[in-house]
Amino acid sequence: MPLHRLTITDFRNLKYVDIELGNRLNVFFGENGSGKTSILESIHTLSLARSFRSRKFKSIINNSASSFTVFSRIVTAANEELAVGVRRERNGDGLIRVNQRAVNSASQLAELMPVRVINSDSFSLLDGGPGERRSLLDWLMFHVEHDFHSVWKQYEKCLKQRNSVLRHDKIDPLLLDPWDAELIPLGVKLDSYRARAFEMIKDEFLLLVGELEGLPGDFDLRFHRGWEKDLDLGEYLAANRDRDFALGYTRQGPHRADIRVMVGQSVAVDLLSRGQQKSVVSALILAQGRVFSRYAGSSCVYLVDDLPAELDLAHRKQLCHWLSELCTQVCITGVEAEKILEAWPEEDDRKVFHVKHGTVEEVLQDQQFYIGSVSKDGE
Repeated sequence: MPLHRLTITDFRNLKYVDIELGNRLNVFFGENGSGKTSILESIHTLSLARSFRSRKFKSIINNSASSFTVFSRIVTAANEELAVGVRRERNGDGLIRVNQRAVNSASQLAELMPVRVINSDSFSLLDGGPGERRSLLDWLMFHVEHDFHSVWKQYEKCLKQRNSVLRHDKIDPLLLDPWDAELIPLGVKLDSYRARAFEMIKDEFLLLVGELEGLPGDFDLRFHRGWEKDLDLGEYLAANRDRDFALGYTRQGPHRADIRVMVGQSVAVDLLSRGQQKSVVSALILAQGRVFSRYAGSSCVYLVDDLPAELDLAHRKQLCHWLSELCTQVCITGVEAEKILEAWPEEDDRKVFHVKHGTVEEVLQDQQFYIGSVSKDGE
């Protein structure tokens, strides 16, 4: 589902950008602070109506402006061209439009233009909390299972009500019965969706990580459903009701689900270097993307921030090979364009853009032999 034209106004230091993206590789290079990551942020905003760097939209609006706007034309899996725009005002107002019609929720945007990000925050899939890793499963189910989002929202709402009852002293425990009667079937269904997503991602992940050289031991991916595996959810909630009352919240359930990357019996993050972690995290995200492509019949857009960081040429080539195999649109940033271009398969189409002080200029094919000196001098 590629983006074609991309127009950005007053987004961080990008006062005005209007470019035509390529369908495959798009490289954005320039000095640190030039605005490279902001371009990726703006594309993410078109997908989820928010940045991947901050939920505080006021910090995204250019200091001299009262709002930012991001606009693009995208082509859907059905080969339909859509005009998509997102605008946020400093006073908190926002507007999302698709073909000039207002859209009420970010989830509608996400369905139109799925986006995956590989950046420094992606390391949280190894060293972050369970919520970060659950999102790997939930994103996939959101896009390939139509009922998932509704089930997830209902479960979260019901869990909130159950916890509200648990926080009150001297409440008849029987008041939990109606909430448990609603929570249990929702939780069981949510767990079944995640277990299905996990098995699909695991198969692809083990294939990908098996292609990486220099990793220690045998990798495995493990799923923890969020409560004791030998009890069904109803049995668990009944057996632990008194403890939940003492704690004031529902201690376990699908909302505590987790996945872990293991090497033998050790958690992978404890054994891997920073570069190895980046390769393994990329394998997780690309495994998710492979499953999405197979079941959705289309590909998501990949945003890779600072590809060369922590990766030698061999591992850059491996990641670029995986991305190229997906035959999808990829936007990659780096200080030096040649470190990206030398890693990407030569036969693929590519566009190169020089980002300097918030301006973006395409580097034409016959100019690209100057890229090395341009990126180093910042000119």
